[in-house]
Amino acid sequence: MINSVVIVGRVGQDPEMRYFESGKVKTTISIAVNRGSKNNEKTDWFRIELWDKQAELTGEYVKKGRLVAVEGRLDLNQWTDMDGNKRETYLVKGTNIRFLGGKSDYPSE
Repeated sequence: MINSVVIVGRVGQDPEMRYFESGKVKTTISIAVNRGSKNNEKTDWFRIELWDKQAELTGEYVKKGRLVAVEGRLDLNQWTDMDGNKRETYLVKGTNIRFLGGKSDYPSE
């Protein structure tokens, strides 16, 4: 069985990085992918979670609006909210991120 996805799109907001006491780093981004014709265009949003070195690179180089490609696997996140309702959402656990576009899209600071 294979669980593999590739998402190519624009980042919806600046990355959110979290550092843990264990030394691990997690970065979360959302990616917008347009589909459909110009008259009936729709946008799909994907929540992406990256860890460790990929998370650090994403936090350092990616900003809102940048074009990226993410490889990973689709994961189902399930929880019970404060009202006792069962909730679920899909997210992509990214294993590799590629920065698309030219160097001018990723200026060194």
